[in-house]
Amino acid sequence: MSTSLVPVEDHQARVAALLRPTAAEATAPDDALGRVLAEAVAATEPLPSFDNSAMDGYAVRSVDVAGASEDRPVRLPVAADVPAGAPVGRLEAGTAHRIMTGAAVPVGADAVVEVEVTDGGTETVAIRAPRRPGSFVRPAGSDVTPGSEAIAAGTVLGPAQLGLLAALGVREVAVRARPRVLVCSTGSELAEDPEPGSGRIRDANGAMLAAAVAQGGGSPVRQLWVADDVPTFLETLDAELASGVDLLLTSGGVSAGAYEVVKEALAPRGVEFLKVAMQPGMPQGAGTYAGVPVVCLPGNPVSSLVSFEMFVRPALRAALGHPRPHRPVVRAALTETITSPPGKRQLRRGRLDLAAGTVAPWGPAGSGFLGSFAGADCLIDVPPATTDLHAGTVVDAWDLGVD
Repeated sequence: MSTSLVPVEDHQARVAALLRPTAAEATAPDDALGRVLAEAVAATEPLPSFDNSAMDGYAVRSVDVAGASEDRPVRLPVAADVPAGAPVGRLEAGTAHRIMTGAAVPVGADAVVEVEVTDGGTETVAIRAPRRPGSFVRPAGSDVTPGSEAIAAGTVLGPAQLGLLAALGVREVAVRARPRVLVCSTGSELAEDPEPGSGRIRDANGAMLAAAVAQGGGSPVRQLWVADDVPTFLETLDAELASGVDLLLTSGGVSAGAYEVVKEALAPRGVEFLKVAMQPGMPQGAGTYAGVPVVCLPGNPVSSLVSFEMFVRPALRAALGHPRPHRPVVRAALTETITSPPGKRQLRRGRLDLAAGTVAPWGPAGSGFLGSFAGADCLIDVPPATTDLHAGTVVDAWDLGVD
């Protein structure tokens, strides 16, 4: 491990370079929520597919109601009722069809008079206002025209996009494949259900990082626990990597002490270990092993998750072609004074009050306090040249509640 501190930006670039853009794969829209569209979707039919009413009211010929007013309403016989889903009818001159929102406008009608300016009649209707041609009519293709690009490549598919795909009858889309990530926790202290006083702990990092991978757009293929034994560690990795993964993500075993199994095993085999100028999360590793990109995070839970947010999440999302690889940044005023170590970029847990435009530091700065992280909704980003930030200072805060 290098003894000099590496700038955060340099390690970000190193990790990002490990992950190549993912390939396209076909999937049903039902499985595409949150996925990045790999190929544009072209419309093969118009939307709407027929002229339809934008209001509940009466389909008419505009010339038949040209002289209508409050004092002298035009009275027309109601020749038909047109509920939504009824076939397209035909309107004769001098008549009206009572029509519902979304229903097909009959041939011969060129306007819809909203029910609010009528007496709501069912046999004869009194219309108290004129309407121009096209009033309250949604023409076929007025939303989407055939052959047009309905959704651009690179779009993150959300509810609106999935609704449009359903409206257009699209049954398959090409999306960017989720990177397959093997999550590996190390440490002989890990146990499924440790006995009190045993000195052993549950694997919080595995569950945490697998969830972070999934939230970031990746696919966590498995969570492993590996003891602090280099031959066992390498044997386990070799067996798991044979199934094919896009990234190996480890936590623990990267510091300067004894029993640092990840560093001992992977440093001679293509992974570089270094110290990054950040707090928490100074010890890091990145490289390749057996042709697989590897990112090695520290073992303290807060250090591990902050490191994921800083290095792994943006790299995963960039590989997916996501238009927003980084967390959104909110400018907010500190509610209290905080300090930061010189020369290190510090990420402090915080809680945002968007209405007040403030951010409050949340919990201790130490890297072992996962409970306080669970209560935080942002990370306060303190630049490396800053050591003191007084209450009222406007800072950058990463909003962890917004994807």
